[in-house]
Amino acid sequence: MTLIPGSGTAEEPTKTIDRALWSYKEIAAYINVRPDKVRWYRKHGLLPAPDHVDGGKPYWYSDTVRAWMASRPSRREP
Repeated sequence: MTLIPGSGTAEEPTKTIDRALWSYKEIAAYINVRPDKVRWYRKHGLLPAPDHVDGGKPYWYSDTVRAWMASRPSRREP
């Protein structure tokens, strides 16, 4: 996790950025579906572009996944 400095007040709180990379498996566990369903989301353009690709395998920052979940109209963060 990375802290972004702010005054720490309500007007300018210190923000935390989580840079943990999640694979299909971690995303699936977070949203309570099978990894194949997450692959389906990506195939159909419903998942954001990966933040990182290593050896052809896509990974997303956990913050990216949380923001995606929060923006989905039918679902909110668990």
